[in-house]
Amino acid sequence: MPSASDAPPAVPDAAALMAHAVTAIGGAPRPGQTQMSAAVDAAMRQRRHLLVQAGTGTGKSLAYLVPALLHAVTGGRPVVVSTATIALQSQITRKDLPRVVEALAEDLPRRPTFALLKGRSNYLCRHKMDGGYPTDLDPGALFTESAARGGADDRQERLGDQIRRLRAWAEETDTGDRDSLETPVSDRAWRQVSVSGNQCLGQTCPLVGSCFAERSREVAREVDLIVTNHALLAVDAFNNLGIIPEHDIVVLDEAHDLAARVTSAVTEVLAPGMVRGAVRELRGLGVAGTALDDAGEELRAALEEQPDGRVIGDLAPRLADAIGTLRVEARTAHADAKDAGDEELAGTAGARRSVRTSLQEIIDVCERASDPDEDDVVAISRSEATGRTSLTVAPMSVAGALRGAILEERTAVMTSATLALGGRFEPPAGSVGLRAADRRAPELEDGIRDPSLWSGLDVGSPFDYPRQGILYVASHLPLPGRDGPSREMMEHLTELIEASRGGALCLFSSRRGAELAAEHVRARLDLPIAVQGEDSMTRLVRDFSAEESSSLFGTITLWQGVDVPGRACRLVTIDRIPFPRPDEPLISARQERIAERGGNGFMQISAQHAALLMAQGAGRLIRSSADRGMVAVLDPRLVTKRYGSYLVQAMPPLWRTQDPAVALGSLRRLADG
Repeated sequence: MPSASDAPPAVPDAAALMAHAVTAIGGAPRPGQTQMSAAVDAAMRQRRHLLVQAGTGTGKSLAYLVPALLHAVTGGRPVVVSTATIALQSQITRKDLPRVVEALAEDLPRRPTFALLKGRSNYLCRHKMDGGYPTDLDPGALFTESAARGGADDRQERLGDQIRRLRAWAEETDTGDRDSLETPVSDRAWRQVSVSGNQCLGQTCPLVGSCFAERSREVAREVDLIVTNHALLAVDAFNNLGIIPEHDIVVLDEAHDLAARVTSAVTEVLAPGMVRGAVRELRGLGVAGTALDDAGEELRAALEEQPDGRVIGDLAPRLADAIGTLRVEARTAHADAKDAGDEELAGTAGARRSVRTSLQEIIDVCERASDPDEDDVVAISRSEATGRTSLTVAPMSVAGALRGAILEERTAVMTSATLALGGRFEPPAGSVGLRAADRRAPELEDGIRDPSLWSGLDVGSPFDYPRQGILYVASHLPLPGRDGPSREMMEHLTELIEASRGGALCLFSSRRGAELAAEHVRARLDLPIAVQGEDSMTRLVRDFSAEESSSLFGTITLWQGVDVPGRACRLVTIDRIPFPRPDEPLISARQERIAERGGNGFMQISAQHAALLMAQGAGRLIRSSADRGMVAVLDPRLVTKRYGSYLVQAMPPLWRTQDPAVALGSLRRLADG
């Protein structure tokens, strides 16, 4: 008869682990966090999908990390945590996980391990540094192009200087990870020292033994919890690439952005510049590529004849012919490149792999554009910055793909502070392939997994929003127009910032609007004003956090993910309701599809998109229980249009006013402390 000592160790209690973790990191119990953690643990045990809305301040990262580590250690298979933003990945791996692991190390059967997993292009490529791939630069660019992401001292840094700095960094870095650079470099400079997954030589690379990307993947294969991003997770699952280790459970944080990130990752682009780049690479291998070059020029001419926007029906005859010719010539060049180049010259294998990858991308998008699926949206877009025209093919929905590749294979916990807008979980569930009819109550018995079943839970927020903040709608201002911010709006924005004596995070729906408003305010106030694009985002947010009198103006990047608690951010302004452009191809196609089925396309697509961003933008204000401040919406439609109440309902429940005198007086008192 086996003795008691031979019995398997008892599985730790998830609730007790959660309580211990909160105490160990110096926190206090929060009802919403406790409720969420219990629901996540149950979902992982019962193998049911779970959607959780957890407002700011809930501590949702801890609420899912504790049960995730428990199930990884006791279940024998890793758990994957996927996020939308680099900022959250960094917070989880550098701050949250180290503290949780330390807190639970003695309570679990063994000490949990974790790793961050990113795509290859995020890592320096040693083979490329040694000349193993062709360069995409012309020599003159080395001495003329300035850093795109550098700081104030780096904005005039030439591209050649950036590359020399990267080469020096390559000799001392232990990770090769771009995010570990102390001084950022432009995207173009980084491309000179990195390769994409398709360009990589894989196990045939002569330097695979010292590859930074391979090392990160080896580490990920041995840990309990893997942190990655939505795009890599989806592309890996869709294409069976095997980048992310086999797993049964995935936690999708920032899940409100999942469908959009995945859509972006699988959208294909065809541009004349892609063809010119492939021709340059071919010529570097000794292949003339003249016919391909001519086909690229014909594509350019055909695209320039087309109006911007969605392509309804068949492609224009000239464009269809150009794409067909390009597909044929790209296939021929792809075959010619197979054995091209001098094998004795360094970089031949990498050059062949690079150009064949580029040509395959051209072939794939030509085929998809010539014969799109029923749900594909084909569009022509012209860049305002460069005037160049390209063709894009994007899926109208990724719900079926996400369901088939991810949700049917593993249990998913989806969470966000803005997941169930208007209190309804069905729209976000539907966007990832879960049916409303399959929703069940969170309290389910343990049993055999059913990949269709899901539940939704809103645990609220611990903040007292009506006492901590004000929602001010400037209903006296004129309606926003198409010509950028009005003078009245910019004058009132200046009044608000002057009253608060800075501390303003000013959110705009366009880069041009942010720049014009910043110029207006700078000319009238002696307060520090920074604008997105003038420095790296990390430095802009850091400087804004450090100086109470400073203000930061920017666009979509600042609407989500910026976490600046305290007096440094006491005023958040929103220039206009961030509706998507009605002629944006995917938006218009989705709205038409819903209208065909008898629904309200505007409310289900455009209004929902705007509500999400309004909730995220307003959520930048109250980040702790001690915060006080105001969200000022400078668009009167929030109170004059019928859809306004839906948008307000999605935002934090702040105390409301439309009186400018009340708003200015409150900001002055706030500035006085």
